Amino acid sequence: MTAPSQDFHPGLEYARQLDTLDQLAAFRAEFVIDDPDLIYLDGNSLGRLPKASLQRLQTAAREQWGRRLIRGWGEGWYDAPRRLGDQLAGLLGAAPGQIVVGDSTTVNFFKLVMAALEFQGQRSAIVSDELNFPTDLYTLQNCIRLLGGRHNLTVLASPDGVHADEQAIFDSMDASTALITFSTPTFKSGFLYDVPAITAAAHRTGALVLWDFSHGGGSIPIELDAWGVDFAVGCTYKYLNGGPGSPSWLYVRKDLQEKVLSPIGGWWAHRSPFAFDLDFTPAEGISRFLAGTPSVLSLLMVEPALEIALRAGMPAIRQKSVALTGYMAALVDHSLAPLGFSLGTPRDPQRRGSHISIRHADAYRINLALINEMKVIPDFREPDNLRLGLTPLYTTFEEVWEAVQRIAAVVTEKRHEKYSQQRSSVT
Repeated sequence: MTAPSQDFHPGLEYARQLDTLDQLAAFRAEFVIDDPDLIYLDGNSLGRLPKASLQRLQTAAREQWGRRLIRGWGEGWYDAPRRLGDQLAGLLGAAPGQIVVGDSTTVNFFKLVMAALEFQGQRSAIVSDELNFPTDLYTLQNCIRLLGGRHNLTVLASPDGVHADEQAIFDSMDASTALITFSTPTFKSGFLYDVPAITAAAHRTGALVLWDFSHGGGSIPIELDAWGVDFAVGCTYKYLNGGPGSPSWLYVRKDLQEKVLSPIGGWWAHRSPFAFDLDFTPAEGISRFLAGTPSVLSLLMVEPALEIALRAGMPAIRQKSVALTGYMAALVDHSLAPLGFSLGTPRDPQRRGSHISIRHADAYRINLALINEMKVIPDFREPDNLRLGLTPLYTTFEEVWEAVQRIAAVVTEKRHEKYSQQRSSVT
């Protein structure tokens, strides 16, 4: 399957033709779809529930916890953070022993920032940009405070709110740079950074690089080892379909693992956790970046979704992602641009993740009308972004076509005008 080109047609039959060519079509049946009339385009915030996860949860709760009780720790629970990490490695281009799963993305990001800054000694500069997910910037600010304020954070500007200024990134690096860190794809526009080029440039100056792949894991090709990445984090509840608040993952390159330390010396990070020594001795390898006892049931819920993604394979997932987003972009140009919408996502598929952002001055109220009246669930991001997450494992081309028709209907019928501009607590 390839992305739409000169053969694009705005009609429904073209969408159905694309669905007949979809090599991943059978995977849709592996997810809970309670209402077939509901078009779910928020898988870039929370993925659908895999049917296999329901069975896995029943087994974990009734059999492992209910019947086996504490014996479950020796029957698969204790090894789960590393076992899932090695499964994820197959999706993220990493050799085994470099990824663990557990804690939230913010906690894991904090661990890696503190470890990197301590390792970098007197280097004091940190570089990020305004397209980064805000929690990463908040964490950087608090790490600077905890380290006595001797570091400085530069937040680079975007020229258009869609693309990053990569030349400014290259120009920002010098002998004082300790760490550079970005999210890719970006959470609003879906812009993809040139990870290997930026990572290599940082290394030439002696800087370390921390990438946040939360909006990319499970939807874009990631080659952590081949790209020379130092540190990385990502969540499992978006395209990896692990469930609301499911634990995140962290990656530490093999040759750095014995050189850096997590700031959280929890008992799961101890070399002999069940010796209960009073002094901390870090575990060997990636285990030293664990912390305390993980949320086992949530951890186990991630595994069935990983198994689905591994069966589908990242090449096929990415191929469909490019086709879906290209098709959506073409429909936006044809049907929504005349209604005041503009594309807020890169047109180059090599620079675009798996969600499309469309911008409109009344995007917030349009979003409310879509959810409340049109059975379309996207999400809204300030100030004017309507994000449409296109998840290759279960989103169809016909759904994309129908979603665009419903978005157009909201505007032409002025359905959104009855809603207030007052933001709700969750958008």
